[in-house]
Amino acid sequence: MNETLNADSGKLMEAPVIRVRDLAIEVCFRIASAFLFAAFAVAAFNHWVADPARITLLFIVVAESLTVCLALLARVPTRRDWHPAVILCSLGATYYFIGIKLAPGMQLVPEFIGVALQIAGLVWQIYAKLSLRLSFGLLPANRGIVTSGAYRFSRHPMYLGYFLAHLGFLLANFGVQNLLVFAGLYSLQAVRVIREERLLSADPVYRTYCTQVRYRILPGIF
Repeated sequence: MNETLNADSGKLMEAPVIRVRDLAIEVCFRIASAFLFAAFAVAAFNHWVADPARITLLFIVVAESLTVCLALLARVPTRRDWHPAVILCSLGATYYFIGIKLAPGMQLVPEFIGVALQIAGLVWQIYAKLSLRLSFGLLPANRGIVTSGAYRFSRHPMYLGYFLAHLGFLLANFGVQNLLVFAGLYSLQAVRVIREERLLSADPVYRTYCTQVRYRILPGIF
């Protein structure tokens, strides 16, 4: 039996145990993430080679690589939400890039403006992910409550970074397919955030945190 010492009471408590099923599923998700991202990165790189002026292609690969790498390195959680709807939302929100049209589209803004938005989004993502460290994963789960860094400003700051980076790419590579992909992505992200907060609310530390940081993503709005 795994045991830990409760610092408050001095009593031995049973440590959380990660089940074999959970570990196997986690490994499958991580392998799938690595292979799908590799295919996406190669396709994006080939489009960029054909048209080197499309820098937004390189930056969307960089943005996705941050997410995938952190998901591969994250620790396996002891508790997560296995509801089928949550799994579908998480998978869709994670692997949405498969549906992105990489071929040239309509440029609603010059390429440099799209790149500037992507850089702003990437900088904020990096800050949020450094704040989160290894408490990150594909499925909603309690991997430990983080309240420092970017999490002092909103409860899910990483999503703001995603939005800025995606907006930059969409405006410079606009098309009906890409618009539908990103609209679908953020619909799924909304469900994902709500379900994740429902799971985390079982932790009294998180409930206290919610009283201190009121907004989920964008301070003053949502």
